[in-house]
Amino acid sequence: MNTIPSVTLNNGLDMPALGLGVFRVENYQELVNAVKTAIIEGYRSIDTASIYGNEEAVGEGIRQGIAAAGITRKELFITSKIWNEDMRKGNVAAAYHESLSKIGVDYLDLYLIHWPVADHYVSTWLEMEKLYNENKIRSIGVSNFQIHHLENLAKYGTVKPVINQVEYHPLLTQVPLKDYLDTQKIQMEAWSPLMNGDILKDELILSLSQHYQKSPAQIVLRWDLQNQVITIPKSTNRGRLIENISVFDFELTPSEMKAINLLNQDRRIGPNPDTFDF
Repeated sequence: MNTIPSVTLNNGLDMPALGLGVFRVENYQELVNAVKTAIIEGYRSIDTASIYGNEEAVGEGIRQGIAAAGITRKELFITSKIWNEDMRKGNVAAAYHESLSKIGVDYLDLYLIHWPVADHYVSTWLEMEKLYNENKIRSIGVSNFQIHHLENLAKYGTVKPVINQVEYHPLLTQVPLKDYLDTQKIQMEAWSPLMNGDILKDELILSLSQHYQKSPAQIVLRWDLQNQVITIPKSTNRGRLIENISVFDFELTPSEMKAINLLNQDRRIGPNPDTFDF
């Protein structure tokens, strides 16, 4: 079993540097099995969202995984996110408690604003701060926020986000955002770190894969980690689940890291937070 190192967030909470993403896994039993297997193999961070429609399966996988691995709930780091419609309706507390009910837990380790919905993300954040200050959530953060969103949030909020989860991969390095987050001590976390597999065909990634006798996915995930970015690759395949966390026994050189950084094209495979129609 792999042991995954942790990153200390700005509120002092430790979060695993690599976790399991479950976006677009809709088959209930497939996801239950994947989450259970991941926990058995050493994953301790699971990332879901209300809009994924799979929080119940995640919860069942967590229960089975905990039992099979002989661990406790406290050893896991569970994340979910509030969706846009609940933000518009002001259903922040209700949405949070619904996620708790579906997953079958008493608290979340991290609760995120999924998208910066105009005219609603600040009020949503203030409601999330209340839940955090009441010790109902261990940490709160955001997803898909640009610098201007974070600057606006800071004008009204009193709790700094611990995380900004954004699209991040070698073709979208978001350097200005990463630099800003670093100065603010807000941890960057990568969604879609493998670009749905597209980046795995890149010549440089394939060359490094051969050199290190590691898979292309392992090269990219290692690059994430060495850039101090938390990463949450998705898989339901046991072999790939194990492969994705077997990235702590090698290290890319500074020149190799720079070469991967230079692949950046500011290319998104997901929506742009500034133009996406929420």
